[in-house]
Amino acid sequence: MEERKKDVIRATDAAAVGLARTLMRTARHGALAVTEPETGFPLASRVGTATDVDGTPLILISGLSAHTRAIVADPRCSLLVGEIGKGDPLAYARITLFCRAVRLERGTPEQARAERRYLNRNPKAKLYAGLGDFAMFRLELERANLNAGFGKAYLLGRDDLVLGRPAVDEIAAAEQSALDHMNADHRDAIDVYAGSFGKLAGKGWTLTGFDPEGMDLAMGDDTGRVLFPQMLGTAADLRGVLVAMAKQGRAAVAQQERASHGMEYRTKS
Repeated sequence: MEERKKDVIRATDAAAVGLARTLMRTARHGALAVTEPETGFPLASRVGTATDVDGTPLILISGLSAHTRAIVADPRCSLLVGEIGKGDPLAYARITLFCRAVRLERGTPEQARAERRYLNRNPKAKLYAGLGDFAMFRLELERANLNAGFGKAYLLGRDDLVLGRPAVDEIAAAEQSALDHMNADHRDAIDVYAGSFGKLAGKGWTLTGFDPEGMDLAMGDDTGRVLFPQMLGTAADLRGVLVAMAKQGRAAVAQQERASHGMEYRTKS
């Protein structure tokens, strides 16, 4: 019986790790499960989510809510994320993150960075983020269960999901100015990243975050993720990678347009 249980879990590979990180980075909300202190029963609530530069989940919750009181009493919690679409919801990938919640105190650099990242991803939260009863929490990851679809289950550890490279703090320090510059002056390049590298449809994407592994994008209620060709070693690498990707993406678009025009010409001839 024990052997059959083990066979259900697949060996963790690069594809599973990549999918897990993408599910975490692109999530805007999730189901937070905590333990109700009065009864010991599980309590699940929907919460808005974002990630810190290193990939750690972030939540902004009210002290008046039942799940906040529960998470203060017992910081052990789990967060389920993974978007669904048409058809069978169980056919879509999702990941359960097993965490310990850490409240970030206002006025600390850690809280300011987390709130900035969260509001970049969830701008409507600016309406209540400053209220006294709301607080930011980091959900420090311990392990995760990934369900990538029927018969595709994986067990992942913290090191699979959280980036530990020195570039994390460097990029965090330079991130907001880079985002402001790109969103103000290079919206065309952002659409190139979205279409050419993220396979994201439409125009009008904005950047919501940078990290050593890639960039996060949003357009309305839609989110997307674009990976860099290689992991950034320092914040100084960011500009060069963005310039190179824009050139490569524009060249690919131009080539596709030439091929399309050539096909149209041959059809008319």
